[in-house]
Amino acid sequence: MKSVSNPGPSRASCDRFKLTLGALTAVALACAAQPAQAAIYTFQNIVNPTGNLGGTGDSNFNQALGINTAGTIAGYAGDGVVVPNKGYTVVAPFAPANFTSENFPGSVQTQVVGINSNTPPTTVGFWINGVGTNFGFVDQNGSFTSVTNPNTGTGTVNQLLGVNNGNITVGFFTDGTGATHGYTYNIGTMAFSANIDDPNGIGTTTATAINNSGEIAGFYVDSAGNTHGFLDVGRMFLTVDDPNGNGTNTMLLGLNNNNQAVGSFVDAAGETQGLLFNTLTDTFQTISDPNASATPAFNVTGTTINGINDQGDLVGFYSNGTQVIGLLATPVPEPATLSLLAAGLIGLGVVARRRKAG
Repeated sequence: MKSVSNPGPSRASCDRFKLTLGALTAVALACAAQPAQAAIYTFQNIVNPTGNLGGTGDSNFNQALGINTAGTIAGYAGDGVVVPNKGYTVVAPFAPANFTSENFPGSVQTQVVGINSNTPPTTVGFWINGVGTNFGFVDQNGSFTSVTNPNTGTGTVNQLLGVNNGNITVGFFTDGTGATHGYTYNIGTMAFSANIDDPNGIGTTTATAINNSGEIAGFYVDSAGNTHGFLDVGRMFLTVDDPNGNGTNTMLLGLNNNNQAVGSFVDAAGETQGLLFNTLTDTFQTISDPNASATPAFNVTGTTINGINDQGDLVGFYSNGTQVIGLLATPVPEPATLSLLAAGLIGLGVVARRRKAG
């Protein structure tokens, strides 16, 4: 496994966060501290090879896209050409029998992208009809609702990509002129927000994730055609570019409630790498599945991280050169954490012996 982190935040970076987030004390402390050691992950493939998703499972193409605090993963199988996209959720131990098919009724293709931590969880994504039009959807305990932003006009693309525990979803639409705009949708009130447009990429903004505080992550394309990640806090926008990349293709795709965002960037060799970004310390870590390849499969190279939960578990997908495979990356506890746990267990043992002796 590969784990790389960059040096600590620059003063300019810390100042940007102070202005954007307004958390002067918290950011000052974060910037004064030494950057945390890069996390180490164990990786597990998420694949449904048996075709039990309505007979359309695909061992050659799986993408894990969202994960909640219970560890339930949302995603889809099928490349969309040879095998149609079919949505699913899956629970541990992630064996074929633990996959549950989730497809919008009557759809030709479905992708399940976001999942929250409610009981039962709400999932969101998009479905495609027979002429290729994309519609967002919400699934609450098996009850599906199709979602189309009224500003879409003659456009043909609506997608919902993330949902928080308040059942506020986030996504984007493409209007009749071809411009792309982010938006939020309140499932309870069925209300749409005003368009979300990064000022550096008007007409090219995609909103991908929202946390419980209403902070939004996504990406935009600038006038030169370069893609940049962004964070939106109360419509104050911060551009996020991974310093390990070539500066032309960074995307933020997931966001949790613990100041962590995930996504991807393209390195100098042209390979896609996953990223983990700490929004308080302005630090990055490259996340690469140990089996990832620079050889494309279905136009996918390297590793993409698409979702993160509050425990820091990551989901995404990678190319091994011939297949696209879903992944789950679980952080390994730091030695200090293990020592504290061991000390706690020893302490409990001492208490138990004292009680027994008494």
